[in-house]
Amino acid sequence: MPKTQEKTSNIKAKPGKPAPKSAPKTVSKTAPVPPAERQTAKDDIEITALSLQRGKLSPAMEAYFGKCTEKLGFVPNVLEAYAFDNAKLEAFVNMYNDLMLAPSGLSKLEREMIAVAVSSVNRCYYCLVAHGAAVRALSGDPALGELMVMNYRAARLSKRQRAMLDFATKLTAEPWAVEEDDRAALRKAGFTERDIWDIAAVAGFYNMSNRVASATDMRPNSVYHGQAR
Repeated sequence: MPKTQEKTSNIKAKPGKPAPKSAPKTVSKTAPVPPAERQTAKDDIEITALSLQRGKLSPAMEAYFGKCTEKLGFVPNVLEAYAFDNAKLEAFVNMYNDLMLAPSGLSKLEREMIAVAVSSVNRCYYCLVAHGAAVRALSGDPALGELMVMNYRAARLSKRQRAMLDFATKLTAEPWAVEEDDRAALRKAGFTERDIWDIAAVAGFYNMSNRVASATDMRPNSVYHGQAR
């Protein structure tokens, strides 16, 4: 939260008397918050506000969880949240992998930027934390991750990236207002017809994910907060 400014005193020293010298200010260090009281203390345990027990996972999903642990060091909480229903989990994983990792005219960074810009419009806590970390890691620029979370328009983006995010956020906030001029702007920025489809598909996926995450109070893994800083 922003710090409040201290009000300066209106009381002046009496004429003929020197103003009292103020004691030198000491910089006080904020005491560390005990782990049990931190905002993220329960985020790796109470993943959603719903009481859903993990169901029986298929061998493929068990292997996928193992691969996440091997490569990332943890299983993303969004996967744990979907693990109550193996069919829904597999559908989510397959869609995610196809949209975010499969070959595309959009780079992995660009797809993560769309995820963050869309999630910023929707104020989705989970996705802003998780995909903000991905933008920091893929770009090698921690400030870009913060800019994307707060306001991508403040970032020094290329014309291509700006056109892409303008389209994705308009599709998020005013989908009924998207028209040919918006698609023409993407073509002018160098996107192909397939690229436009991919931009729309990634934006649509995160609009869905944002709403499920917000509805269930889905919590991001606490490790995301410190990644690529």
